[in-house]
Parts: sequence; C-alpha cells; structure tokens
Amino acid sequence: MSRLLIPAQRREWIDDYLSVHKIVRIADLSKALDVSEATIRRDLEWLESEGVLERTYGGAILSRRIQLEPEYTYRAQTHTEEKCQIGLAVADLVEDGDIIFVNSGTTSTQVIHHIPVRADVTVITNNISAALEVGETGFELILLGGTFQPRSNSVAGHFAIENLSHVYASKAFVGVDGVSLKYGCTVPTSGEAQVVRRMLERTRGLITVMADHSKWGVVSNFEIATIDQVHRFVTDDDLGPDAHAALAAHSVEILTAGTALGLNRSM
Repeated sequence: MSRLLIPAQRREWIDDYLSVHKIVRIADLSKALDVSEATIRRDLEWLESEGVLERTYGGAILSRRIQLEPEYTYRAQTHTEEKCQIGLAVADLVEDGDIIFVNSGTTSTQVIHHIPVRADVTVITNNISAALEVGETGFELILLGGTFQPRSNSVAGHFAIENLSHVYASKAFVGVDGVSLKYGCTVPTSGEAQVVRRMLERTRGLITVMADHSKWGVVSNFEIATIDQVHRFVTDDDLGPDAHAALAAHSVEILTAGTALGLNRSM
C-alpha cells in the first residue's frame, strides 16, 4: 500500500478492517499500510481515545459497547450450545460442601441447571429463571429477595444486597455481558452490578467469570470486577489466542469448555 496515506486515511482503513475482522495485529498493519510499527501504535492510541478499539498485546480488538440490557428470552437464544457447554463445565467445579453465589443471566442459569440433583451444596442466587427452570432439586437453592428486574428475570436492589450481607460463600460463579482488559467485567444495569459486587465481597474463595467468546472485547455500562480480581475465566473454544495471552498475562486461569467431556486449562 502507498506511503502517501495521511493519518486520517490510515485510521479509517484500520477502522474498516476492524469492523470486519474484530482484531488486528500491529505487525500485520505495519506491513499492509507500509509504515513503521511506531506509526501504527500512534494510530491505535488515537483510535482507542475515540472509543473505536481497545489495544491489546501486539495489536487491538474492536471495542463494542452495550447500552441496554438485552431481553432474557433473546439472550437465551444466542450461543446456546456454548452456554450449555460452559454451564456443564462450571458445574463440575462445584464441590460437596460448597456454598456458592451465582448471578442472573442465561449462562448462569445453565450452571445451576447442571449441578447434580443430589449434590451437597447450597446455591444462593438472584436468578429467577434458574429457580423456575431447574424445578425440584436435591441441593439447597436460595433465591434472594429484592426488586424484580423483568428484562433479566432477576432480582436486585436493597433487599437483595441486605440478604447477601449475612452470608459468606466459598466460591462465586459470575456471568457477564462484557470482558475487557481495560474496562474489566461489565454488566448493563446498576442493580445487577451492585448485587454481583456484593457477592464478590462476600466470597472467601475463587471467583470464576463465565462468558462465551462473543463477550470478549465487549464493554457494558457497569463494572463488577477488574481482570485482576478474577481467578478463573471459563469460556468456549472459539476464544482467540490473543485473548488467551492477555488473560494469562494477568494470571487468570483460563478453562475452555470445548466439549461436554471436560475442561482444558491454560494460564
């Protein structure tokens, strides 16, 4: 490509490329645009300041923002197989004697759905869908009180926060709407964010975040945890190598639920 492109043209080209490929590497852009890697880094810095992308190790990913919470029924119909695999794999991490927090969301529902009926565990959740869909269980399922949130079929607010203030969990399993190195783990509503933050404050053991690959690089409205607060990240096998490298650099254990047979672990 010609060196005659001015900065605005280069940045427009990078923006167009990202909109199609979702991820770019500095070395590839340097070669395609026939400019130095230092020049590409400056272009990426500028585009990041405009909210177009988020820089990663050796490149950048498209920054996608969610302003409104999708309806639960819509979310339940997207990436269904991946969510089922993640839910089954995460349920295998639950051990007898555990008291666990699980938040709202379709992936979280799958976790509760796959916990063995006779497991000796206590599940504390604000997820109404899970309580309704799971049916009769042999384990203890405690539904938090609170203000009904119809879009997510969950509860939040003062009563939910107050109930959480009287219990500690051994583990927390949290579904999120976005995962970003810069902006952390995010959800669309302040009510859900307050509930999850209190869950994490009251967790004595490992914090596990769950999200299919489509949530990587997505930024929603409210942060519930930074990447450095996360111990484990459970996802499907379509998460790219750059995401694996970025999470590993923050000492997050990555568990890949590629099949119903189990988990692949990496750091």
